[in-house]
Amino acid sequence: DGMAQGRGIKCRLCTKVLKKIQALAGDNPDESAVAAALQKGCRMLGRVVGKVCQRLVNRYQDQITEGLQNGDMPRDICTAMGICQS
Repeated sequence: DGMAQGRGIKCRLCTKVLKKIQALAGDNPDESAVAAALQKGCRMLGRVVGKVCQRLVNRYQDQITEGLQNGDMPRDICTAMGICQS
């Protein structure tokens, strides 16, 4: 059904966004490194994906920051945020 498919696309997008941000933040990032990576990562993804990225970041910044600082995988962070299904 359309909803599940939409969620699949969102999940892939979320994972892609977080992989980019994780790469930018580096290993063992502090909060400011993650914040900088969030801003920069969204800009690097182009206008359309960047907008989605920005919304994700605005809504889930704390969870994303915590996940990255814990060394969680992007897919797991997206699942924790309810965007991907486990």
